[in-house]
Amino acid sequence: MSLFEELSWRGVVHSFTDGADKALSGDAPITGYIGFDPTASSLHVGSLLQIMNLARLQRFGHHAIALVGGGTGMIGDPSGKSQERQLLTVEQIQENLAGIRGQLEQFLDFEGVSNPARMVDNGEWLLEVKLIDFLRDIGKHFRVNVMMTKDSVRERFKQEQGISFTEFSYQLLQGYDYLVLHDRYGCTLQMGGSDQFGNIIEGTDLIRTKRGAQAFGVVSPLVTKADGTKFGKSEGGQNIWLDPARTSPFKFYQFWINTLDADVINYLKYFTFLSREDIAGLEQATQTDPGQKVAQKRLAAEVTRLVHGESALERAMRASQVLFGGSLDDVPTEDLLDIFGDAPSSQFDKSRFDGEGVALADVLVESGLLKSKREARDLMTSGGVYVNNVRVSDPAQRLTHADSIGGQVIVLRKGGKTYHLARLG
Repeated sequence: MSLFEELSWRGVVHSFTDGADKALSGDAPITGYIGFDPTASSLHVGSLLQIMNLARLQRFGHHAIALVGGGTGMIGDPSGKSQERQLLTVEQIQENLAGIRGQLEQFLDFEGVSNPARMVDNGEWLLEVKLIDFLRDIGKHFRVNVMMTKDSVRERFKQEQGISFTEFSYQLLQGYDYLVLHDRYGCTLQMGGSDQFGNIIEGTDLIRTKRGAQAFGVVSPLVTKADGTKFGKSEGGQNIWLDPARTSPFKFYQFWINTLDADVINYLKYFTFLSREDIAGLEQATQTDPGQKVAQKRLAAEVTRLVHGESALERAMRASQVLFGGSLDDVPTEDLLDIFGDAPSSQFDKSRFDGEGVALADVLVESGLLKSKREARDLMTSGGVYVNNVRVSDPAQRLTHADSIGGQVIVLRKGGKTYHLARLG
């Protein structure tokens, strides 16, 4: 199977320029690139499809370039943005580049193979270019009437603040990047999201005009969710980052576990290296018994392993089991606080847990989990109260420091999924 066939069956080819299908179907290796904006020190799952496409390019024997925008990042890509980006300093961008490099190393092999990937910073040439030279040599090949038809520009025209000349010039810089990569590394392919197709065509046209050479572009569909909500955001609207300090492996794993049945097969194609046969089997399992979430569990495991590694995956899976009544034994305190970070909590004076401790019924009522001591005792008798995921049946149960996890917290549960944290302080 050729790379083009691989990308096609996975559904990640939205549009391509003339000849791109043949270039990606031949035996000769080509050099291709994808650009990543260093707007933060971490990429998020919105960039994951392009990272996977670049990794597939390398795995099929081609030469992959990850272009990071040390130059363009100082301006910002207006695509998909309703207002001007906040401009970053050189120091912020350099810090962001270092973080992105570490994340790309999880997917790309930068050494030890016959076709090592490259990470290239366009600041190397954009920060050195002279304005008059750029306008004479590059600017004259771009037509303003064409530039104004781009979606990223037209959408901004609808906004009251419009678009600045700074962002309007972004497409010239992107086209120039392609030309420089073509000259330095023989790059003849640019990939990206479908919102980048117009800019990519400008780059291929510039290479044809300036060098008399053919270059290609392939773009992927923008990832969406079947329910209409934005992909890449948690239920609370927060970005799902690849950096574990921003989004913990547990929350990252849970994001994928919560994938809708209508989306999970597409996501397996987009975000994993699983074979066509494996994915077909998971699709059948989803249709036969969707309640088991077999496909979601495999998706979550594969992507979490790719991004965070095997040990982080194991911790995330163990932590996930806690939500379904699994044992809290051997689960680190910091993981538990992460798991139940969104659960309600109450603060208790730790001295109350000295000696014989405090009645569980009192804690349940004071926390607001139950309304009265009688209700608490009745629910304990019927088996509906859990302490650290262990059922409590004795209505006279007391809590001491021995019941706390790490001396910090006791996990209370009413019924199947109503959690509350008793924090000792």
